[in-house]
Amino acid sequence: MKEKIQELPSSPGVYLMKDAQGGIIYVGKSKSLKKRVQSYFYNNKSHSPKIKKLVQHVKDLEHIVTDTEFEAFMLECKLIQDIKPMYNRKMKNPLGYTYIVLRQKDGFRRLEITSALEENGTDKPIYFGPYTAGRNTVENAVQRIQECCRIACSIPFTALAANTPCLNHSLGLCLGRCLGGEAAQRYDSIMDRFIGLLKGTDRSLCEEMERSMLEAAEQFDFESAAKYRDCIEAANLLLNKKQVIEFTAGNHSIVVYEYLDRDTIKLFLIKRNEVLYSEKYGLALNSEIEALPARAKDLILSYFHREKNGQNVADVARDEIDAAQIIYSYLQSSACHHLLIPEKWMEAKGHHEMEGALREFLSLG
Repeated sequence: MKEKIQELPSSPGVYLMKDAQGGIIYVGKSKSLKKRVQSYFYNNKSHSPKIKKLVQHVKDLEHIVTDTEFEAFMLECKLIQDIKPMYNRKMKNPLGYTYIVLRQKDGFRRLEITSALEENGTDKPIYFGPYTAGRNTVENAVQRIQECCRIACSIPFTALAANTPCLNHSLGLCLGRCLGGEAAQRYDSIMDRFIGLLKGTDRSLCEEMERSMLEAAEQFDFESAAKYRDCIEAANLLLNKKQVIEFTAGNHSIVVYEYLDRDTIKLFLIKRNEVLYSEKYGLALNSEIEALPARAKDLILSYFHREKNGQNVADVARDEIDAAQIIYSYLQSSACHHLLIPEKWMEAKGHHEMEGALREFLSLG
């Protein structure tokens, strides 16, 4: 093992840890294979119990080198889904996505956190998600927003008719939904806006928190300003999932390139949550740079298909979420450059417009 670790390259890639029987028990990725794998076996006093137990069972190691960190992320995601290694499941359940569920009883709506979709039931809950962030992260985000907006009513469904204040009301976190009357109407109004935020159709709650944060800061009430700042960050965390889902559901055709060094790029063609094509291209000669747009055009017409093959692209399945998140984050990063290819460019009359866009996009000289 020591020899194998010393021989690992300092390049991006995926490592596969095996037990004494040769079974793959963990798959990981890193920007630097050698540095990452070494971290498991040296200075391990700070490791979690799960990591320590994993290391005790590792008896062999394989690795796969990739040209970019993005490819390492995507390969790791695929291998975990295909192999389902024991320790990947222990450290992060691949099906353990988090949902926000809206439940209602006698007109009282409440948001809760769950990891499972209920197929049966008469209350017909509404789900938002899935979120790839951990359950605690999502739960804390929802709780912060509810407390900030004073809709964190803690009265149980079974005590709705009591018209008695809940504990959170005495703490200033509930405006009095538990008491009924006008407070219940204000609760419903704020809840409508919160649901609109989760759906991505109403940002007024965020805008109001931003105004409140600025007003608090101007009055030197930095504690309140920090509270609103934290709520805005929580809202953005929930909205990020919405952006990932919507982007993926758009089923975009995307051409991407990333510099590997001064004279080499890696070109990718991405559709939905898959990399359809990847190849390295040298840029040492002007002729190679000049030929690249025409080559990219041929690849686009070859790999991207307008037909959706009966797939409902508006639905993003659970097993697509991880890869979709990786692709979305990659496109938002400074590591790459990307261009969306509209469907109209696939038509013969749109080829000229695509050629011009690709020449500009791939101006690498």
